[in-house]
Amino acid sequence: MKENIFCFIFARGGSKGIPKKNILPIAGLPLLVHSINLAKSLSKVDKIFVSTDCEEISKIARNQNVQVIKRPFELAQDNSSEWEAWQHAIKYVQSNYEKFDKFLSLPTTAPLRIKEDVERCLSALDFDIDLVLTMSKANRSPWFNMVTSDSSSKVNLIFKDSGICRRQDAPVCYDLTTIAYVSRPEYIIKSSSMWDGNVYGVEIPPERCIDIDNPFDYSIAKFLMENRNYPDFDI
Repeated sequence: MKENIFCFIFARGGSKGIPKKNILPIAGLPLLVHSINLAKSLSKVDKIFVSTDCEEISKIARNQNVQVIKRPFELAQDNSSEWEAWQHAIKYVQSNYEKFDKFLSLPTTAPLRIKEDVERCLSALDFDIDLVLTMSKANRSPWFNMVTSDSSSKVNLIFKDSGICRRQDAPVCYDLTTIAYVSRPEYIIKSSSMWDGNVYGVEIPPERCIDIDNPFDYSIAKFLMENRNYPDFDI
């Protein structure tokens, strides 16, 4: 029996790091549209929704023929919970559209991902997994070369008593990335965070994992997308 998979793109109007971040242009398209186009390229995705508090973002989404969810003011602030925004969107869709089986979130800030990355995430959600996220191998390790600094600028290894003295002996660490998140609606609704259940990580190459959070990230992502050959979306 076919599962209904609904894709959600969460795009606030405000951003302290970069004004209007979610609609910044890269390769001739707003970041939001890159996420929408990727969602449209996924044959398993049945419906696409954009959750936003911003009329400009809403207009762009409607022009792309996707549904818009009005995001409440209290869920669209810099300190708002993304998890609660997920819960709000799911409840809205279940009340105004229909029930569905799988929840897919495609953040706007990871434009270098490819279709295959997201398809792997969708396939990874199994009966014993509650949520799938993405990760890439970290260049730094809290066991070897990551430190804390106190008020006097004295530093210490995060795990300074581990006995690990060589990078090769440190456990492999991963950075969380924003390529995609996959879960089931009922898990998100009943849980207080993604870590309440069994979480599975899909490893993505670091060159596709840039998460745009500041102007430097944006300049790198823009350069890579506009000056290198990445696989086209199969639309």
